[in-house]
Amino acid sequence: MSTDRAHALQDAMAERSLDALVVTAPTNIRYLSGFTGSNGTVVVRREVTTLITDGRYRAWAAEQTRAHGGSIEIVIAPGQGRTALQECLDGADSIGLESAHVSWADANELSDALGADRVVATTGLIEGLREIKSEAEVLNLRAAAAIGDVALKRLADDLRPGVSEIEVARQLAQHMYDHAGATPSFDIIVASGPNAARPHHQPTDRLLAAGDLVIIDSGATVEGYCSDMTRSFVLGGPTSQQQEMLDVVLEAQQAGVDAVAPGVLASDIDMACRRVIAEAGLGDYFTHGTGHGVGLDIHEAPSVSSAATATLAPGHIITVEPGVYIPDVGGVRWEDTVLVTTNGADALTRSPKQPIVEL
Repeated sequence: MSTDRAHALQDAMAERSLDALVVTAPTNIRYLSGFTGSNGTVVVRREVTTLITDGRYRAWAAEQTRAHGGSIEIVIAPGQGRTALQECLDGADSIGLESAHVSWADANELSDALGADRVVATTGLIEGLREIKSEAEVLNLRAAAAIGDVALKRLADDLRPGVSEIEVARQLAQHMYDHAGATPSFDIIVASGPNAARPHHQPTDRLLAAGDLVIIDSGATVEGYCSDMTRSFVLGGPTSQQQEMLDVVLEAQQAGVDAVAPGVLASDIDMACRRVIAEAGLGDYFTHGTGHGVGLDIHEAPSVSSAATATLAPGHIITVEPGVYIPDVGGVRWEDTVLVTTNGADALTRSPKQPIVEL
């Protein structure tokens, strides 16, 4: 674990009077150690950080932790390494478990093995550290956004009537892989015609048709870091209703991006977007929050919604993605991944917002 991350986490543990923290969430394990294997547990103590895994990952664990930097002890143990875990925790009176990531069965098993009086539920210790991105993390996120931009540009010839939603999604994923060996950061959304009225529609064999609104929501992954971008299209000339939807949501999205700055409440970003849509009489059709943090997880803190409590700071990376979804008509969403800078905002996703597909 890097020195900065180790010190920050140890300070957070000290504030909660924790002698040790058992980390089981795969994303948090990667953040602390660099390890990406399927069987791993990290134990953080004030004097040492230990990765417990099995023999399959002996060489891989050494390679990944060394590349990650910092000093991490590796323990190879059979199975889930419960005996090794107990040994690592010897002498620790207060042991934190990641309550959001431990099943009821595992929590009970660990409590029985370690002693219920020693186990403490923790929430968001590492997730809080992950909110502010380092320069290295920002570089990975920029690279992921750039791959997403290139892949969408290469999709232009595939976006036409008669092609299925599934095929469009497959082609977009292939363009990411062909360009940089990258994989999508989540299941790509391609929603056409009436399906575009479903914000998280999954692609089907429906064929795109002239006159359709089409939402494409995608992102790429670089070193585990995710980008997230949505662009909306209309196949052929838009109706007056479609044009209004495209224009209003674009104005709302720009208002949200313009509002991003250090010291701004995340809820104010949501309000900036929502106000534009409500004033256009479409407020009832904006049915989700405005955005979320992005990093090793495609959805992470901070939330960007009317109920959000975070205050933005340099190094936060969030999405700004208002949308309007009208049943039996379709939907429009514009989304960018945005870095909070010392002066304002920097949109990492830069694909043009040019919705008209000429037929």
